Order: sequence, then structure tokens, then C-alpha cells
Amino acid sequence: MTLQLTNIAKTFPGGTRALLPTDLEIAKGEIVSLLGPSGCGKSTLLRIIAGLETPDPGAKIVFDGDDVTRQSVETRKIGMVFQSYALFPNMSVRGNIGYGLKMQKLSRAEIDARVEEVIALCRLEQYANRAITALSGGQRQRVALARAMAPRPRVLLLDEPLSALDAALRGQLRDELAMLLRQFGITAIFVTHDQDEAMAIADRVAVMSQGEVAQIGTPEALYRNPATPFVAQFVGDAMRLEGRTEGKTLHLAGGVLPLASDATGLEAFVRAEDVRLDDKGPLNARVETVTFLGTHYRISLSGVTPGTLYALHTGLSAPKPGDAVRVAIAPEAVISLPAEQKAA
Repeated sequence: MTLQLTNIAKTFPGGTRALLPTDLEIAKGEIVSLLGPSGCGKSTLLRIIAGLETPDPGAKIVFDGDDVTRQSVETRKIGMVFQSYALFPNMSVRGNIGYGLKMQKLSRAEIDARVEEVIALCRLEQYANRAITALSGGQRQRVALARAMAPRPRVLLLDEPLSALDAALRGQLRDELAMLLRQFGITAIFVTHDQDEAMAIADRVAVMSQGEVAQIGTPEALYRNPATPFVAQFVGDAMRLEGRTEGKTLHLAGGVLPLASDATGLEAFVRAEDVRLDDKGPLNARVETVTFLGTHYRISLSGVTPGTLYALHTGLSAPKPGDAVRVAIAPEAVISLPAEQKAA
């Protein structure tokens, strides 16, 4: 294991518990995302790993067998990339990348060799002598990565690395970041509130809620087998089917839906891609809105449950608002989960 976290918790002055006791193991070369809404504890956990925040007594942080719990941020040998990138505007690309190496008092030859190595890895050769202010957002991201990688850190930490970029650029750079991290072969942990970003980049995702890890697993496992209603709704936007379950049937306002297994006492959820408009479907609904999104229509439906149900419709045409339609949901597409306990 590259990183072992044991009993990591954080209570701020005044008694606010930002992070409940958390254990986490991350393998060498693994990319793990801490995913969750604002205030769930993900940034606090990242800052504790970095040494920027002190955990509550009883915590243990081990890098490559080395207990760093009480070590300063400078001696932990970590690389960090912040959402602002924090690059020096008065220095060239090469100057930014080599700055940390100068602080380590390496020889000029070694500094030059490492700078050239990461410039090539990050495909920055043609920008090496440019000022940071002359670069695009994507180029700056690559410089920030190169600077963090040049000292050869044990672990790379990234805090919302794409959130400062506009939406069009974010999708493109998300794929590039995933490729670069795998090229480096480094153990990386990154914080994000964006499920698409987490699922596109990470080998495993730790979904966090209210100061603890609700579930950790591969993107596919979290999507297909969420452990809690929170995970189902946060990863893949599952919608609650409010109704009454009796054995293998779910009684809804819009009709009766067959289920794949006995779901008595459980809550039911479904994702928009599994809600189909079907003339022979068992559920009655009314079309409220129709949004054309190029590859499909996003249709909001009322009458099936008390809340709005969305369907992703891939036909060449779509019904109109106000139309009565019938809806089908395959029994195996319904996610049945125990109700979450409300915090006292």
C-alpha cells in the first residue's frame, strides 16, 4: 500500500465535527477520488493527508510504510495541484516547474533534467519559455501538474483541479488529466463535487456524506450497486419512486410496477435512462416539459409519483407537453434500498 489512513477524524474548535473516524487504503499507482457535496468533509480529509490540517488524536497516516502523522507538510514528499493552480505569473513555464526543485537545493544538471522530463511528459515543449500569462487554461493545468510532478512526490493531491475552467474546456481536460495521471503512474487523490469528473478519472471513488465515506468502489460498482439512497441519488441522479411495495410489486400513483425481487420495506429508485415511453407500459403519466439535447430528448413526467420523473427519449420525435403517455420501467432497472436513517 502507498497510503494507509487509520482513524482519521477532525473536530474544529467549538465542537464542529468536519470528519468522522475514517479508514482508507490506497494502492500504489491508484487514482482515488473523494466525491461529495460541499461540507461533506472531502477537502478536510485531503488537507489532513497533506499535513495542512492536524487530525484528532488517535489518527495514523502512513506513506509507503513511513508514519508521517506528525510530519510537516514539507517533509511528507507530496505534490499538490490547487483549483487556482497558484502558478507564478512573473516566471516562464520552465521557471515555474523548476522552482520547487531549487528549494530542494538539487544540482543545476539534475534540475534541468527533471524539468525537461516533465515538460516532455506534459507535452509543453513549445510553451517552455512562455510566460504563464500567455497560456490557456488547459496549458496552465498541464504546467501545474508538471510542477507538482517534478520533485517526484510519493502521492499527488488535487483539490477540485478543473472547477475553475468553463464547461466546454472541462470535459476535454478531464480526459487529458486522466491520461496524464496514468502516464505518470503516480498514486493520486483528488477532491471533486462533480460525479462525471470522478467517474471519468478515478480507479475508485469514495463517496462522502456528512463527514464520512458512504461507499467506496469502482465507478461501475457505485453506479450499478449503490449501497444507500444518498449514493444512488448522488452518483447517476437516481430518482425516488414514491409508492408502496408489496413483495414483488410497487404500487405508484400512475399504476403498478413489477419488481425483480421482493422489496417489501425498501425504497425504490430509478435513473432517467431506464424510464421508457412505451404504449404498452404499465404506468400512466403526463408530459410536462420536453427538452431537445441533440442525441436525445429529456422529458419530465408527472402523475407516476408525487415528484417529477424524467425520461431520456432517443426517438426521432417526442410527445408534446400536456400529452398523456404510458411509461415502462424494466423490473431489473429498479434499485431497491433500505431507507436512510435520519440524523438525530
